[in-house]
Amino acid sequence: MTETVLLVGGGGREHAIARALAESDATLFACAGNRNPGIAEIAEGVETLDTTDPEAVVEYAESVDATLAVVGPEAPLAAGVADALDDAGVYAFGPQAEQARIETDKSFQREFMAEHDVSGCPDFEVFEDGEAACEYIDEYDGDLVIKPAGLTGGKGVKVIGDQVTAQEGKEYIRESEYDRIVLEERLVGEEFTIQGFVANGSLRITPAVQDHKRAYEGDEGPNTGGMGSYTDASFQLPFMDEGDSAEALAIMREVVDALEGYKGVLYGQFMLTADGIKVVEFNARFGDPEAMNTLPVLETDFLDVLVAARDGEALPELDFAEQATVCKYAVPDGYPTDPDAGAKVTIDEDNAGDAILYYASVDARDDGIYTTTSRSYAVVGVEESITEAEAVAENALERAGTEGLRVRHDIGTPELVQQRIDHVERLSE
Repeated sequence: MTETVLLVGGGGREHAIARALAESDATLFACAGNRNPGIAEIAEGVETLDTTDPEAVVEYAESVDATLAVVGPEAPLAAGVADALDDAGVYAFGPQAEQARIETDKSFQREFMAEHDVSGCPDFEVFEDGEAACEYIDEYDGDLVIKPAGLTGGKGVKVIGDQVTAQEGKEYIRESEYDRIVLEERLVGEEFTIQGFVANGSLRITPAVQDHKRAYEGDEGPNTGGMGSYTDASFQLPFMDEGDSAEALAIMREVVDALEGYKGVLYGQFMLTADGIKVVEFNARFGDPEAMNTLPVLETDFLDVLVAARDGEALPELDFAEQATVCKYAVPDGYPTDPDAGAKVTIDEDNAGDAILYYASVDARDDGIYTTTSRSYAVVGVEESITEAEAVAENALERAGTEGLRVRHDIGTPELVQQRIDHVERLSE
């Protein structure tokens, strides 16, 4: 039987998922709030709709006779889209809303970790009263991370002692409209992400990725949804060893065991510190850009993963090409604080050379491609080494065009990677 898969979402992550499914014999349909030209080229049909409206998503799924669904972004998961699809008999590879709280509610996330004795949980406190949170900042011996409890698109976190002063942090809390704030100890080290496919008790991990959240080169500026990322030609990054991977995997296993019946992708963001592996956060879906690093080197048919998940079977073991990847995003001028949305841009996909080009948050109209308030497109170099992959990505950006867009050119460069290695070595002294 030919499977019909509905892809929910229209960003770069979803374009990567669509490409992965295009390698299979599945029939693909998609729905999103924007028209992603890359997904439209692959899918049999694309519907523009509100992906946080479960009824609208289910109606479209039923109209195309979908047998499987993949929910890409976090907002539809929070809105219960996976629940509604499951109830309608369309197996959704993505957690239901209650389990997606491991991402969508940061206070739940930390309290869940504490309740189930999940390793790597930092010190934290949850506040519903802003002034009480400010008093805690004054009394705490050390720097803190300020996290709104709900979804902020990767842009709501403020780090005292790095991005803001304690006074600026308190002003941020007082001026914000968030009903709950999580304050947790600032972790010092190197961040990395491991994504895992989860269903029927199985956990199958993908290579470690390092994302770059800061808007500007040299890790300066505000946080973004991610300006780019890289992987090495193994499961570890250059500053990691196999023991680090094993420790992170063990933490993910603890979470999967505690979240009984979880299905979909579990994304663990970790910090390699002088005291071992700590958990920065968990997400309930593929990372963006991290999906664009890992899916191109996945040699196992992604459709086989989805079918096994639906059919109650153990997930297949995953095979990956032993290649490195470097992903770099081109974003609208002013992103993330004041992005130039609605600007017409020229993206020459056919001139991207050896790189893979992923369209992200753009809108394809009759007269061309326009920016939105988020990231526009990404290029991914896939080569034998990080240095070679970075060169491919840079060449692609130059050829595809970045007029009216901005790029972090330092991602994946030998200099920046060496800084990460040196940092970890200093931590161990």
